[in-house]
Amino acid sequence: MTKSVLESGLLREENDRYVLDRQLPPLAIPMTLHASLLARLDRLGSARHVAQIGAAIGRQFSYPVLHAVSRLPEDELQVALGQLVASELVVQRGAPPDAIYSFKHALVQDAAHGSLLRSARRQLHAQIAEALEYHSPEIIESQPELLAQHNAEAGLVEKAVAFWGKAGHRSVARSAMAEAAAQFQKGLDQLALLPDIAEHRQKEVEFSSALGAVLNVVKGSAAPETGQAYARARQLWEQLGSPVEFIEVPCGQSRYHAHHGELDLALCLDQDLLRLSRRRNDSAGLVMGHYSSGRNLMWAGSFASSRSHLETVLALYDPNSHHSLVRQTGIHPQLAAQAALGVVLLCLGFPDQALAQNNKAITETRGLPHPPTLAMSLGMDALLLSIIGDDKGLEQRVDGLVAVAIDQGFPLYRATGAIFRGWVTAKNADVAEGLSLLRAGSSAYCATGATAWMPLYLALLAGVCEIAGQFAEGAARLDQASQLVERTGERWFAAELDRQRGRLLLRQGHPETAEKLYRKALGIAREQEARLWELRAAASLARLWCDQGRNAAARDLLAPIYSWFTEGFATPDLKEAKALLDELE
Repeated sequence: MTKSVLESGLLREENDRYVLDRQLPPLAIPMTLHASLLARLDRLGSARHVAQIGAAIGRQFSYPVLHAVSRLPEDELQVALGQLVASELVVQRGAPPDAIYSFKHALVQDAAHGSLLRSARRQLHAQIAEALEYHSPEIIESQPELLAQHNAEAGLVEKAVAFWGKAGHRSVARSAMAEAAAQFQKGLDQLALLPDIAEHRQKEVEFSSALGAVLNVVKGSAAPETGQAYARARQLWEQLGSPVEFIEVPCGQSRYHAHHGELDLALCLDQDLLRLSRRRNDSAGLVMGHYSSGRNLMWAGSFASSRSHLETVLALYDPNSHHSLVRQTGIHPQLAAQAALGVVLLCLGFPDQALAQNNKAITETRGLPHPPTLAMSLGMDALLLSIIGDDKGLEQRVDGLVAVAIDQGFPLYRATGAIFRGWVTAKNADVAEGLSLLRAGSSAYCATGATAWMPLYLALLAGVCEIAGQFAEGAARLDQASQLVERTGERWFAAELDRQRGRLLLRQGHPETAEKLYRKALGIAREQEARLWELRAAASLARLWCDQGRNAAARDLLAPIYSWFTEGFATPDLKEAKALLDELE
């Protein structure tokens, strides 16, 4: 504002100060900062046009590109640039023809660009795009978003679409997922301006599915935006005859519905994909169909079927043939299958194999420049360790998970990290802090729209409430988890929920109801062939019977289940079962 008044000619310098040279006219001092900047640009004369061209190029612009676009003689252009630099609106680095210029503030650039008429602006952006491609061809690969923006401003829609797509895929390759989401959305906005023909619909499928894949990480798998992107992609995919090159569309849609608590729908989509892929003999479709089926059947509690599908993924996956699936789907299917298989094997009663699978997945993931897959692997291993009861190992995994989630801006994994950190904190005797972290993490997780894994997370919260002596809230959280299981069909943790509900009721003096819940948990575990949950339910029921003097019945129940695990290693569950059997002897 001061510079604007000084440049106006209304003042003169006298005795080391400024005095008014004549009567101040109306509106001599602009009412807004924007008006002040426009007034300063107007007083630049011919340099104003150069400022407008520079503003259209960007916050920073080079002499060669400016010279090519302005088409001014060298001497005129350098005089104009000299005025801009002298006014301190623009900063110069280097000397022409290698000089680089920058607007001192973004508001100056905005004011200069905004003062252009619409028709002149479009023509100017077209010239800039052409000049950039000619003088700086490396920009096509290094900054395609810059060319996309200039072509969009110029009304060159098809070129803008092509460059936005290039920019989005480049950002995905750099794991800059938030940038990729914005770029694919801008590409879709440009596509909406084009005629509705098959070629453009195919490009829209590409952008919509790619947007869904990055929103899966940026917003969460169950976020409304993610679901909308995949729903539109699925609609177009089917219109185009379900092209094989966009196999990520049905996979992404299944993932959205599964995380959103619609497992039956997700499993139907998986079956459709497997049928289509078998008919076409499409190996990539089979890899993704088996992975999606294995993951969703795991949540449904069909552990044996889940294991079969996930092991099929590991047998079918070929890094040479299927490497593009990582870019298309946003996750590494082989490593994701290994991590899911770890949870399945644990529930089936193979803790040593489960940990081996997860450790292998994490080791291989650390060798990849793909943060979403690393966050997934760390999150699954944290879940595994929380179930096993390895608090020290869990604490280390949580630190790694939270670091990746914060660094990359992954809200779902950040919330997951807070939940597990709350559990570890409470187990380490800081119950109040642990409870606070668990509540905050659970709320943040639900805010993404996800319900997957929530039965476990609610059980962890209930467990900390129990440690804190807040039995009523603990029981309410377990009831909430059971209702969620009934609504969504996510039954992988159902047996353990009933066992924990029984244990809490027993502590409140209701042994008969506790026994019913233990028996129910035992039945679910046997139906699912889930040896881990069967061992826990049997141990709880055996302890109850032991306390009632029914030692023989307790021993007959627990001993055969415990003996099945003797080839495994000593987890806390096995140690507790062994101690109880020794007591029963």
